[in-house]
Amino acid sequence: MFYKILGIWLFFGLYSMVLAQNTYQIKGVVLHAKDLSPAQGATIVSKNLYAVSTENGAFTINNVAEGTYTFTVSHIGCQPATMNVEVQQNIKEIKVFLLEAATELEEVKVNGKTKNREAKEVPIVTQTVSKEFLEQNRENTLMQTLSKIAGVSTINIGSGQSKPVIRGLGYNRVAVVQNGIKHEAQQWGNDHGLEIDQHGIENIRIIKGPASLLYGSDAIAGVVDIQQNKTPLPNSFNGEVNILGESNNDLLGVSTGITARKDKWFYRGRLTYRDYGDYKVPADRINYENYIFELHENNLRNTAGYEADASLGIGFVSESIKSETVFSNVNAKNGFFANAHGLEVRTSSIDYDSSNRDIDLPYHKVNHFKITNNTVLSAGAHILNIDLGYQNNNREEHSEPVPHGYMPTPPDTKERLFIKNTYSLNFRDTFKPTDQHNLVLGLNTEYQNNNIGGWGFLIPEYNRYTAGIFGYDQFKVNSNLHVLAGLRYDIGRVDTKAHYDWYPSTVNNDDGSTSYINLQRSKNKTLDFGSLSASLGLSYIQNKTSYKINIGRSFRMPLANELASDGVDYHMYRFEQGNIDLDPEISYQLDLSVDHAEETFSVGVSPFVNFFQNYIYLNPTSSYFETIQIYEYTQAKVFRMGGEFNASASIFKNLQLDASVEYVYSRQQSGPKEGFTLPFSPPLSALLSAKYQFNKLLFFEKPQLIADFRITADQEDIVPPEEKTDGYQVLNMSFLSELNAFSNNAPLEMRIKLNNVFNTKYFNHTSFYRLIDVPEAGRNISLSLTIPF
Repeated sequence: MFYKILGIWLFFGLYSMVLAQNTYQIKGVVLHAKDLSPAQGATIVSKNLYAVSTENGAFTINNVAEGTYTFTVSHIGCQPATMNVEVQQNIKEIKVFLLEAATELEEVKVNGKTKNREAKEVPIVTQTVSKEFLEQNRENTLMQTLSKIAGVSTINIGSGQSKPVIRGLGYNRVAVVQNGIKHEAQQWGNDHGLEIDQHGIENIRIIKGPASLLYGSDAIAGVVDIQQNKTPLPNSFNGEVNILGESNNDLLGVSTGITARKDKWFYRGRLTYRDYGDYKVPADRINYENYIFELHENNLRNTAGYEADASLGIGFVSESIKSETVFSNVNAKNGFFANAHGLEVRTSSIDYDSSNRDIDLPYHKVNHFKITNNTVLSAGAHILNIDLGYQNNNREEHSEPVPHGYMPTPPDTKERLFIKNTYSLNFRDTFKPTDQHNLVLGLNTEYQNNNIGGWGFLIPEYNRYTAGIFGYDQFKVNSNLHVLAGLRYDIGRVDTKAHYDWYPSTVNNDDGSTSYINLQRSKNKTLDFGSLSASLGLSYIQNKTSYKINIGRSFRMPLANELASDGVDYHMYRFEQGNIDLDPEISYQLDLSVDHAEETFSVGVSPFVNFFQNYIYLNPTSSYFETIQIYEYTQAKVFRMGGEFNASASIFKNLQLDASVEYVYSRQQSGPKEGFTLPFSPPLSALLSAKYQFNKLLFFEKPQLIADFRITADQEDIVPPEEKTDGYQVLNMSFLSELNAFSNNAPLEMRIKLNNVFNTKYFNHTSFYRLIDVPEAGRNISLSLTIPF
């Protein structure tokens, strides 16, 4: 497999070099002739070639074949200029000087806002994540990349899987949205990751706090909104190859994407492949349940895996319509740390240390296929948004066919199979009845069909239907004061299907006789839910300071596993039992936010207070199924509070310092665990960062040196059977630079990262493997290259 990946790597590298040798790059700058100031936003157009000048007046056109071209350069308030450019080797930078237009124009009012201004006017605590941030901080998974943001953490399942946590809440309480459609997989499971290719994403909006008003159920704690990429410019073509290698788990990965547009039609596609071995931890043995597991060369055995992703988008854009259909598929296979899957592995005949790249039992395979269509129509004063989606999530969990003492030896390794089909429709109408009001009316519907298979029952087959209507108004009192108010009502239905064991169990009858029957694990049951969501917020901008306050009511429908689970989860080594009488979760939350920005520094704080009327959680009981402890889903009142603090300062021209702090306090106020916190509650944590921008260093262009120092406190506030986690400090280093490897092409982007510089042994309280005393990954060196073409 190593040579296969290496071959792909070399192919794309050689392809980019050949492409660079056959084409050239036009660089130039557009200036105002009167005062030589940069002309930002000037258009440079020729046949099939197009560019727009930056704030410095600079422009670049890549992949231009040898020959002579005629360009027209235009800018508002200036006379168009025409120039002939001879493209050949060693072409020099072009300078264009524009004259002012002689025609006097009447007063023109420009009604436009920057995205930063729009975000300040909306009274919701949000954070925008740019492509630059994603590139600079890329880790093994998308959520590990985003975990540098205050208030965002992850539940890690090895090195290749993770799931989002926002302010201490995760699973189906955080909605992940891509291209307007909620990502629907088996996210309820502790060991189920997020099947999304993080390459090629340009913009993500993170909502901290309840967002049921906009997204319905499953957004009670927050949203990770992966937004559509921007529409390509007319007559453009570009692409990139991303190459990645890591030392800790011997990862090799390659991803290539292209984007093209003629006139009104545009296309984009991406292919990604990653292959990695067992990752290393700073320990040579693991102590779990008083049993010592020796680790071969510090490898956490059987945590290898691979991932193959593909996507294709086809779009059309005109003055009144924009529509894009995206096909994507994510296919992955990951091993689970062998000793995490119950304790039977002690007697297993599998040689887990024969290779650090093989994937032995237990493992899982998942394939997630998705089709989305996003259409925007301009109909007079109305803007109509229509999102359609279909998803098929096919997940298999394989383990050794062991009888476990209460059933015969299973016929094969397929312990569980989940096949989930999801159909989604979103409709939104945006219009302005007056200059002060911006009204939005909408509808969301979703239908799920989940089928099961395998010999290990945990949750039943089910159908789930949800629908919600909503409306909200963003009212402008004046240019600096905005109010947002909205209501939403949702209905939902869950139909669970009957299921019986595939093997007979011994049952002792009341008359002393013995029967052998196939036990019923679930019943045919139909449950209906309905709930109201509401939000009222205010934003005020005073010079360089913005203030926000928002109060809201949100809800979440119970899931099939919470309602009707009845089986052994060997990944957690417990028997899980649902509760058919659960009510929807109801949450009330107050959010505040204050941000102040000067030219050389900024500071912000965003506290919150949250109360759950009936939080659903899995509670350990004193009962046992055979030798396995039974956990039951129950509900309790829960009070939460916390928030984030951010500060940034430019000490001098080339040095920037950043600091962030996050904290969450949780307390159950009723139920069997009254007085305790919630499981997987993140401890107090701070991140200190320093970035130094060099002018130039040897052959490195725009080099940056970044140091991130994470300080995490002890987590002694736990809920049994959790154990306390010691605090830790971890240092990560990064070196980023551009390389002009090809004189006539765009520069390469290089990133060298050194994570866990001192090979610190520490335990992340929100990690899946922390439950069995497995530390986080040790020192890791990663090298990535982005080759544009």
